Amino acid sequence: MPLRATARLRAGARTLAPNAVLLTLSIVMLAALWLTSTVSVAPNRIVPGSAFDVVAAFGVVGALLVSLLLLTLAALSLKAERVNYQAMLLLVVLILLLMPFGLMVAGHFLIDPALAQARLGIGAGYWTLLFVLLLCLVELRLRLGLKRLATAALLVGVALVWWLCARLWLDELALVQEFHSRQSAFYAALSQHLVLVASAVGVSLVLGMTLALLMRRFTRVEKVGFALLNFFQTVPSLALFGLLLAPLAWLGANVAFLRDLGVSGIGNTPALIALIAYSLLPIARNTYIALGEVRPDTLEAATAMGMRPAQRFWQVRFPLALPVLLEGVRITTVQAVGLAAVAALIGAGGLGTFIFQGLGQAAMDMVLLGALPIVIMALIVDAGLGALAELTRHGGQA
Repeated sequence: MPLRATARLRAGARTLAPNAVLLTLSIVMLAALWLTSTVSVAPNRIVPGSAFDVVAAFGVVGALLVSLLLLTLAALSLKAERVNYQAMLLLVVLILLLMPFGLMVAGHFLIDPALAQARLGIGAGYWTLLFVLLLCLVELRLRLGLKRLATAALLVGVALVWWLCARLWLDELALVQEFHSRQSAFYAALSQHLVLVASAVGVSLVLGMTLALLMRRFTRVEKVGFALLNFFQTVPSLALFGLLLAPLAWLGANVAFLRDLGVSGIGNTPALIALIAYSLLPIARNTYIALGEVRPDTLEAATAMGMRPAQRFWQVRFPLALPVLLEGVRITTVQAVGLAAVAALIGAGGLGTFIFQGLGQAAMDMVLLGALPIVIMALIVDAGLGALAELTRHGGQA
């Protein structure tokens, strides 16, 4: 057989091959939809809710419609072609947009209007469907080569639709009721969380870049610096908070200057120190690597053009290293968003307060009130800073 014909047959075989990842995810969603509870209904906040399957929640027509969409998703994944991936992306976005309306339908079917305190809870099947759909988005973004900026815009659009539905039509949802009863405390915790993360990342950025510059210049600083930063990464967050408690409490009690600044064994001071300690390694490592990847002949050309050392750094070396540096900032910020939740255990506030209060009261909706904004913030930061790094890598073209 001619070589050209053999190559065409092999290419055709690759095209007809199914996408195993998307096919598996589609089967998982179908299984979760039919084998686990979709929603739950409780007469009030105290009494445990009763679980309901997809037919009870959405009706027969609604259950068959969702199943048909998922089956279509599975069928399209059997042939790995770009046009199928595009259709699957539209289907995934459509299902994500329909999910809050599904909760409205479930509330209409299952909530008794006479029970003013009745609450609609989200079941395991619903959460599984949402999580796996996001995994499908990740796979489709890679297959279609979507820019991170486009992915971020897509996620923001879906989140806005969800927020609008929750604000206008989902008052019976338990999560919405928890938000309404703690609205002022929620906004205060959200601002505390953002300030803590921004402060930690800002200080870490300055210290990490300075340390990376020193490590590039002095070999001994490089060995000691990376060893110390790697050590901080191995210490569990709760253990680090505990190690900081005693010395900071002593300093706050015995040093007037630090006491006036509000330094103590609990609160923002140990939380900020711990977050900075965990954030330094990704920023310092990425800055160190980024600066080292700039080609020597590029710097030699800048020198030949008459540039001084400071000009070479800020006009040549730093712009070329910026994409990798931004990846370090992205990793650091996403990590800090999650770690800041643990800081609530030492009185630093933030969204972790709702998580630990909810765990103590066995109120999962209060846990979600703290956990979901953290997840959303992490996704936005990851997509936004990733898009910014992509823009700088391609000269500002999306």
